[in-house]
Amino acid sequence: MRVIGLISGTSMDAIDVAVAELSLDGPTVHLEPVEHAGHPFPEHLREQPNSAADLCALDIGIGRAFGEVAARYRGDLVASLGQTAHHEVEGGRCLGTLQLGRPAWIAEATGLPVISDFRSRDVAAGGHGAPLASTLDALWLADFDGPATALNLGGIANVTKVSPEGVIAFDTGPGNALLDAAMTVLTGGRRTQDTDGEFARRGRVDAELLDRLLADPYYALPAPKSTGKEHFNRAYLDRVADGMTVQAEDFLATLTELTARTAAAGCEGVVIGSGGGMRNPALVESLRRHVDLRPSDEFGLPADGKEAYLAALLGFLTWHGLPANVPSATGAAGPRPLGSITPGRFPPRLPEPAVTAVRGLRIGRRPRPWDGGPRART
Repeated sequence: MRVIGLISGTSMDAIDVAVAELSLDGPTVHLEPVEHAGHPFPEHLREQPNSAADLCALDIGIGRAFGEVAARYRGDLVASLGQTAHHEVEGGRCLGTLQLGRPAWIAEATGLPVISDFRSRDVAAGGHGAPLASTLDALWLADFDGPATALNLGGIANVTKVSPEGVIAFDTGPGNALLDAAMTVLTGGRRTQDTDGEFARRGRVDAELLDRLLADPYYALPAPKSTGKEHFNRAYLDRVADGMTVQAEDFLATLTELTARTAAAGCEGVVIGSGGGMRNPALVESLRRHVDLRPSDEFGLPADGKEAYLAALLGFLTWHGLPANVPSATGAAGPRPLGSITPGRFPPRLPEPAVTAVRGLRIGRRPRPWDGGPRART
């Protein structure tokens, strides 16, 4: 079946969409990337809500924006990870998570069934609801030769480590979140990101500031763990840098090194990178001083589209009655089917639930019966 995956990351820089052909072959899911793109995130939806009315309007506005994007593509099902508005963690435990983007508006715009709200069930089962990228990564890297780590550099960075000993996944800390916050302040709002690492590459790492940043207790917490912009934000930077005078370029260089060091500390073996941070040459260079970093494109998944393909995979698993979380990664009490289904134009007709547990993921075009036949010479 063809699934349209949607997500807007914590950086709120785009609505990412990916279209995938997905099928089951016993314990293996085949995922064939069809196309992916990033659509501008509406500027008026970036404002933080100050009331229930604001939150309602934002939820509907994001849902409508997602629906407009999804309606441009052809598929059988839409799977939306939405836009994370709040992720509440206290004492190492996730108390709740809220993703916006009302699915009814997506269903109305496309006429297709929509699966959304994937994280809540994992949280209800005692997990963090993150990083759900571990679902794709654990299946994808199951047969990798040697230890490997999948690294996603979004607003918050996360890793999935796969080895013979099992799967471990967690948020390593800030990815682009602090870089974006600092750039917004330092330029008076004229720029919201350090495009191509321009500022960071002109600066030098400030040792004192880096030491202050690395002293954050989050980094010493055991996995599974998760965090968000509720912790790593502008106010956080104000507290950490209080009393210091640091040039703008040095500030950005230091934050870049912070992301590189904390992400690298969670990696083992070959590191397969994806997410918006992979477009930042300064960050990529810093990471490569610490780990053997390769873009996920080399392994068949576009670095820019991986999270949207993840959404498509999660939707496909739920549609077939299969668990879509990795308990050792999220901390949930056990495997759970994730998400809620919003019907499309017609009543949903779900397939019979799959009876074979999924243990692997194959990326690329699935061989067709006619592929092996003789070919005419040219």
